[in-house]
Amino acid sequence: MDHVMQAASGAHFSGLRPESFHSAKSAPQLVEHNAPKQPFLIGVSGGSASGKTTVCDKIIQQLHDHRVVLVNQDSFYRGLTDEEEKCAHEFNFDHPDAFDTEQLLECIFKLKSGQSVHVPIYDFKKHRPRSDSFRQVNASDVIILEGILVLHDQRVRELMNMKIFVDADADVRLARRINRDTVERGRTLQSVLEQYGKFVKPAFDDFILPSKKFADVIIPRGGENHVAIDLIVQHIRTKLGQHNLCKIYQNVNVIQSTFQIRGMHTLIRDRQINKHDFVFYSDRLIRLVVEHGLGYLPFTEKQVITPTGSVYAGVEFCKKLCGVSIVRSGESMENALRACCKGIRIGKILIHRGGDDGKQVTFICRIGIHPYFPLAFRNQLIYEKLPKDISQRHVLLLDPVLATGNSAKQAIQLLLEKDVPESKIIFLNLISAPEGIHRVCKHFPSVKIVTSEIDIALSDEFRVIPGMGEFGDRYFGTDDFSLPIQDD
Repeated sequence: MDHVMQAASGAHFSGLRPESFHSAKSAPQLVEHNAPKQPFLIGVSGGSASGKTTVCDKIIQQLHDHRVVLVNQDSFYRGLTDEEEKCAHEFNFDHPDAFDTEQLLECIFKLKSGQSVHVPIYDFKKHRPRSDSFRQVNASDVIILEGILVLHDQRVRELMNMKIFVDADADVRLARRINRDTVERGRTLQSVLEQYGKFVKPAFDDFILPSKKFADVIIPRGGENHVAIDLIVQHIRTKLGQHNLCKIYQNVNVIQSTFQIRGMHTLIRDRQINKHDFVFYSDRLIRLVVEHGLGYLPFTEKQVITPTGSVYAGVEFCKKLCGVSIVRSGESMENALRACCKGIRIGKILIHRGGDDGKQVTFICRIGIHPYFPLAFRNQLIYEKLPKDISQRHVLLLDPVLATGNSAKQAIQLLLEKDVPESKIIFLNLISAPEGIHRVCKHFPSVKIVTSEIDIALSDEFRVIPGMGEFGDRYFGTDDFSLPIQDD
């Protein structure tokens, strides 16, 4: 699980790059991570006639409600020299040196930064780019870069959000190539076989096949693998939804998704997982969210003397913190917070929800670490016991699921009544529904939200879809609770 996931479709998912680390510059300051979201770049590689084009076409068809552009590596063949032109039939067009990779990089850089580009149109008869024409490609939500060697160059790979290798049996690829080149390109069978043996197969063995190890997703059977393509499209849609909300609300922060994180989400969302595994993988995800959330706190510069007598210029953590969990699901996040922040004060907010509309009817608060005692429910009744200097603290609000946003809204409003500035509240959760994000961000634009995934929507019963059910019941192993509380 920690290294490779394999879907039932036969598509292989391998680990992506590790999450980036953030550093503080000057003190005191709030570390910002609100850089504009870039387009989602997908690299699709594989041998000649492996089915790359079919895979790209099906991804584009399923993403019909998003702006998607396809860039072919073939457009970036370099022009042949006069000497090479004389014996073009002997030129190896499957070799990395046949491409103008610098021009390709420049094009992708511009697209990733939101600029339109002019993609060259290669004249395969004259073996050089056309000087009088080009294809304009505009900035889009998704960029698909397709070609036999798009995973060969490290500089190109590092720009990709997802790397796909389309795998097909060598005999199948040869049969497809023969059919394509003889029927569509008017070539003879003998010429196709000669080119395949002299250039195509050696280039596949030397350059294309070795790049397979860099792929995040390996699709056997190419475009025929509908399940694998559906999984890829689902992942892209999730990322696009997160990107759109992050563009609307600069205070929404989603931790960088990797297939490790997706794998843990797959486990805890599985209704058949046992309690022990649910708690184990939930704790791992919660720790990642907490660590990421702490990165938004201010740091001050500090110098220390190391055991070697040297001076180390580092930073000092923010000390004025207070964790506040929304009972009871939020209590599942307390251990991770305590593990990261030694001696942190933990407060609790208990919100009773009634009715089928997801609206709170009673609001009760209790801060402290003592056992609970019976409380009489009244509309907006608040039992207060807060640190006297709560207004001077940065508050980490804890709740694993942000659904309607009602509970979060009530909890944040209480903190504001105690003079805690919006900018000092960081709301940490595992999954969020778009409706909850809209509600919290519209009412509290300065409150930061840190989550690991944004789900599709809420159901008619105000449940997050696909969601993970009643998190508190699953985490604490209870089917019911003495108080009628629903996760939010």
